[in-house]
This record gives sequence, C-alpha cells and structure tokens, in this order.
Amino acid sequence: MKLGTKILMAFFAIGLAVGLCPRPAHAQSIQESVVYSFTGGTNGAYPDWGVVTDGKGNFYGTTGEGGDTNCEAPYGCGEVFKVTKTGAQSVLYAFPGGEDGQYPDGAPLVVDSAGNIYGTTYEGGNMSCGVGDGCGTVFKLDPSGHETILYSFAGGDSDGQYPLAGLVGDSAGNLYGTTIAGGGGNSGECSPGCGVIFKLDTTGKETVLYAFSGGADGGSPFAALIRDAQGNLYGTTLGGGGSEDGTVFKLDTSGNESVLHSFTGGSDGASPFSPVVRDAKGNLYGTTSVGGSAGMGTVFKVSAAGQETVLYTFTGGTDGGYPLAGLALDGKSNVYGTTEHGGNASGFSGAGVVFRVETTGNETVLYTFTGGADGGNPAYGSLLLDPKGLLGGTTSVGGDAGYGVVFKVTK
Repeated sequence: MKLGTKILMAFFAIGLAVGLCPRPAHAQSIQESVVYSFTGGTNGAYPDWGVVTDGKGNFYGTTGEGGDTNCEAPYGCGEVFKVTKTGAQSVLYAFPGGEDGQYPDGAPLVVDSAGNIYGTTYEGGNMSCGVGDGCGTVFKLDPSGHETILYSFAGGDSDGQYPLAGLVGDSAGNLYGTTIAGGGGNSGECSPGCGVIFKLDTTGKETVLYAFSGGADGGSPFAALIRDAQGNLYGTTLGGGGSEDGTVFKLDTSGNESVLHSFTGGSDGASPFSPVVRDAKGNLYGTTSVGGSAGMGTVFKVSAAGQETVLYTFTGGTDGGYPLAGLALDGKSNVYGTTEHGGNASGFSGAGVVFRVETTGNETVLYTFTGGADGGNPAYGSLLLDPKGLLGGTTSVGGDAGYGVVFKVTK
C-alpha cells in the first residue's frame, strides 16, 4: 500500500463512531450513464479525484494507479486521461515514477486556453525527500503529451511536501495550491509539518504564502483552494482549529490567515476533506466527512462574516453518508454533491449517492449507485455542473472491471 493511502486511511479512521437516526431522503428519477469504465493496467485504475472539462464536452482527470505498470509493478503510478463526450478514452500521460512524479492524486486539474494541463503528484520529484519516494511535484502536460516538472517539493521547514490537492490559477499564469505536510509547524498530529499554501510563478519559483501550525489556525490542508476576484484564497483543513476537527480559512493577499469557522466535531461537522465553493454574496459551501447529528457528515454554509449553518446532516441510510467531495453550486444556491457511502445499504456498506441540497435544507437523492457496472463509492472529486443541469464525475470503484468510471447524470 502506498504511503499516501496509509495517510488517508489514518486521517479517515479518526472519529468514525456513528449513530444512525433514520431520516428520509426524497428520491427522484434521474438517468445515470457511464461515459467510460476503466479496465486497470495501462488503461488506468481508481479515478478518485473527479474530472474537469474543456468546454467541448471532453473530460480530463487522473487515476491514482495504473498507467505505466513498470512503476511499482503491477499497479502503476497513475496517469492523466482524456474521455470524449462519446466515451473514447486516451491516456495523455502515464507517470513512470521517480523524478518524473508519481500518484497524481490531486484534484482538480487546470486546463488552459492553449490545451496545457497542470496538476500535482503526491510523490516523486526530489527522491531524497521524505522516506525516499519523493515529496511531490507540480507538473505541466502540453497538448502533444510532453510532461514538464515545474517544481519538485523539497520538504523541511521552508517548503511543503505531499500535495494532495489540485491547483487554481490566476490571469497572470501563477498557480496556487496546498501541501498536506511540510512547512515546519508540528503539533504532533501532522508531522513532518502541518502543511502550507504555496504559489508557483511562471518562472518556476515557489513561494510559501502560509505555513500552518496545526493549532488554532488549522493543519493538514487536504483540498484545493478557490480564489476570489481580489486574489484572496479560501480552503479547508482536515485538522487543527479549536477542537482539532478542522477549519474553513481565508488567506488574504498580504498573507494573513483567518479562520472563518473552526469545527467542533459535534453537530457542526468535522474533518472536511472537501474544498469550498463561493456564491456571489461571499458565502462558502462545503462538506464534512463526519460529524453532524448522526456522525455521517454534513453539508455546511459559512457566511462572509463567519457564521456556520449546517444545511443537511447525513444519516448514512438511503440519503447517503460520508461526503468526501466538494460541491457544485447552481444559480439559486442549491448545491450538488456525492457521498462515498450510504444509499443502497447503510453506513460503509452502501455504494454512495448523488444528491442535491436546497437552500431550505431539503435533500434530494438524484441517483443511488449500486457498486456494479454503474460505478460505486465516488470519493474526492467534486461534481461538474453545466448550464443544462448535467452533472459529471467519477467513482473510485465499480464499472465493468471494478476499477471505477466516469459518469454523468441527467434529468
């Protein structure tokens, strides 16, 4: 088992005591279709991190394993893939590991107007960093499939290590992201270091904008950032905060970090793996993987003033449970997302759902995965929502061969 998986399992094992309290979700007939089913091996496996689109109906994403099976054979070190709207898949790049990078776990990818793709790998790069597997990279993939390493993390006090999140860009071509470790802070819960927010400019110079201490300011930022028109950055941390159950934070353009909400681990939720989305009024929306009144996770809203409201608490039954992914937001501030479990069976036995939560807190289950050919257990990738109401995403398992799918749901 790779080191990244071990870290994720360790985080997710914290605080998973659950108590079910039945609460009906409102089913709605919806059409789910599998756009592509992964077969493993050189084709790729386990697309846990969702997809982005180029506006032409093509999907782009990564798989955590598969690709170049010479890398840690027989599993492979992951790939970047493209799936057309007609379901044709192509491997744009298979990571060979080592200095080239391995395990492109971060979401989302960034696709620019010239067709270049930018992302992160959790390991690889500087192979003297960490435990000898490298501390991760930022990469660029051009339209011809040529990969360039823009930055290799060195770890230690002055740098980050292990970027588990994707990137966000600005109009000048700078890239912003997070690492789950490194940066020098050490609360004992997130050694080595509690993670950083970084900026990478167009020359490849990396700047640590903020290093988390693991205390009240948060620690271990797992998810990608979002950026507002003024250049402020927003995100979540898995740990830290007043109760060590994670935070929602803002980083301003001067490098000042402020905690907008510190989760208590109770009814307000705990351990947000997800990024946040932001509406026109400055409200932020996201999910917590656990917590809430049933312990199965929440959908939350944090106002610009830092007031948190739990919009929905999952029960782990037919309504879903354990939401790891972020949300898609429509023009009416309804949010759409997935849960990793619940749905067709309670708790961890279920294969997950696609849901909508209205501003009133009413949840509708749009689709329930079976874990078979339709896919199952959608993990960390946020849904895509287009103007016509089409939702697109990935599941970590299921499909024809059991290695996950790219799916879409339509009315």
